[in-house]
Amino acid sequence: MTARAEQRVSHRRRTARKRAVIAGVSALGITGAAIVTTTMLSTAGAASAWPADTGGKPVSKTVPVSGVYDGGMKKFYGTGALGGDGQDEGQDPIFELADGATLKNVVIGTPAADGVHCKGSCTLQNVWWLDVGEDAASFKGKSSSAQYKVIGGGAKKADDKVLQFNGAGTLTVSGFRVEDFGKLVRSCGNCKTQYKRTIVLKDIDVVAPGKSLVGINTNYGDTATLSQIRIQGDSKKKIKTCTRFQGNNSGKEPKDLGSGPDGKYCRFSASDITYK
Repeated sequence: MTARAEQRVSHRRRTARKRAVIAGVSALGITGAAIVTTTMLSTAGAASAWPADTGGKPVSKTVPVSGVYDGGMKKFYGTGALGGDGQDEGQDPIFELADGATLKNVVIGTPAADGVHCKGSCTLQNVWWLDVGEDAASFKGKSSSAQYKVIGGGAKKADDKVLQFNGAGTLTVSGFRVEDFGKLVRSCGNCKTQYKRTIVLKDIDVVAPGKSLVGINTNYGDTATLSQIRIQGDSKKKIKTCTRFQGNNSGKEPKDLGSGPDGKYCRFSASDITYK
């Protein structure tokens, strides 16, 4: 057989194989859009497992972040001056984000010090806390237009608060997982300077034990909107969903005004919370 003839035969074979594949896909009724949709559906919802880190990185001094910081899934942990992991107030954070900064793909190990501080609007994407210290993250912007976004990630082993909201603006937490915790989000109940705070929790996986999902101060106009909340291991429903407080700026313990949806401050219905 000549080289030209061999080329014609090879071309016919490739064409036949290609047609057979196309015919098979058509017969099954599978389209590219359907394949993409299936893939997206399979990854929907908060993460069900904790990620493996890509190596440890000790931090002895707070890491300032402006712009975007991608940690590459390394595990950062405090050492030296940042070697504390207790509940004492006033600890320094592992990361401090400037207004508009993004921190992503980070695992925070132990000691965790005071986790992450946001000085203004910020995004925390795929950030994981293995053993929360004082708080996992604190949001401290002073502008009512500040936007704090926690996208994906998770936290566990928090004796008290996971996300501490001291500043003004809106905090949105989505696709997050929390286990063995005190409070997932708390609007500061007794800060010297108080603000109206808006909190949105959506697509959250909660694993007991835990005390409260969110605490807000109604006298300052705070609101909390909850949706797609999945709670595991709490058959007796001990975890409070949304707790209303009368906050103050004097440092005193805020007064507990009750919990559950009320249509005004705690905005959700029974169908927004599911128990497994």
